[in-house]
Amino acid sequence: MVLDVTANGPDGKKIFQTSRIYAAQATDSCSTQTALGPDKKLGLIRDTSIQPFAAKEETIEVPLPAGMMDAVIEVNLRYQPRPGNIYPIHKVVRNVSLDKVK
Repeated sequence: MVLDVTANGPDGKKIFQTSRIYAAQATDSCSTQTALGPDKKLGLIRDTSIQPFAAKEETIEVPLPAGMMDAVIEVNLRYQPRPGNIYPIHKVVRNVSLDKVK
């Protein structure tokens, strides 16, 4: 699973972008380097995967340029089992205004 977050200013100019990958990460047990392929994976070193029916909360701070009080935030969640194979799961676009925050 891949979570992409993009923030655009009111003029449509991109001001922030990040991606997070959620997957089990395995090693060959001889080094700390992540191993790819089922024939090389011998041990899990960390599991950040999104589990079925389990809530997962993320906090992503978006730095806004000085004086900017509005932004358009777009969040995309997609399943990508291998490069090139992309299956969109969910997309949310929100207009965020900080005018009323004190």
